[in-house]
Amino acid sequence: MSKKYVKILVWMLVVSSLTFKSSSFVHNKRKTALLQGDILIGALVPLHYPPDEFVRAQTCGEIREHYGIQRVEAAFLAVDEINRNPDLLPNITLGIEIRDSCWCSSIALEQSLEFIRNAISDSDSCGGSGGLDDSRDFIRPNCKKNIVGVIGPASSEATIQVQNLLKLFNIPQVGYSATSSYLSNKNRFSDFLRVVPSDYYQAQVMVDIVHYYNWTYVSTVYTDGKHQ
Repeated sequence: MSKKYVKILVWMLVVSSLTFKSSSFVHNKRKTALLQGDILIGALVPLHYPPDEFVRAQTCGEIREHYGIQRVEAAFLAVDEINRNPDLLPNITLGIEIRDSCWCSSIALEQSLEFIRNAISDSDSCGGSGGLDDSRDFIRPNCKKNIVGVIGPASSEATIQVQNLLKLFNIPQVGYSATSSYLSNKNRFSDFLRVVPSDYYQAQVMVDIVHYYNWTYVSTVYTDGKHQ
């Protein structure tokens, strides 16, 4: 199936979500942290632990203070520093919308669909001044946000799935902790960049250490997959 037809199918899915109100979705509200601006960056951060795999409802677990909350604060600080510097984005205010990925691929995809839907809605304005916002955007279906790119999610597995979706709409994605060497394939992940080194270099450093110390016997534990 060509990229054109795949994009049409995804577009139909996004449009249908404007009126989709399943009972599980209504009872499982997801909050967003929003700082308004002329242009917005979307961010996927694991603010909670993943849902219980034995529970059908996608209800996230406990709050991740170190891995989640601190990254949200760091993101707001970075945006504030950018806006305070007149040389970086003159006459433009940068904003950010942070959504909870719960370290879960399916939830990361769900939240990515919200970014896409908000970016392609018909209206040119979006009310509100920031803070916590109810992400059930079917309440305001005509709200358009100028989302120019997405940061995250955290895990490589979720990042790969989100990139496969975002690239259909040419939305850039920046990874902050996805280290899988699989993501280095620019032919497959043309709209993806990251600010951390690939696992390939980590493995190379481990080999260099073995050679440096002349170790003759080394045991390793690994997983056969695209890496978490």
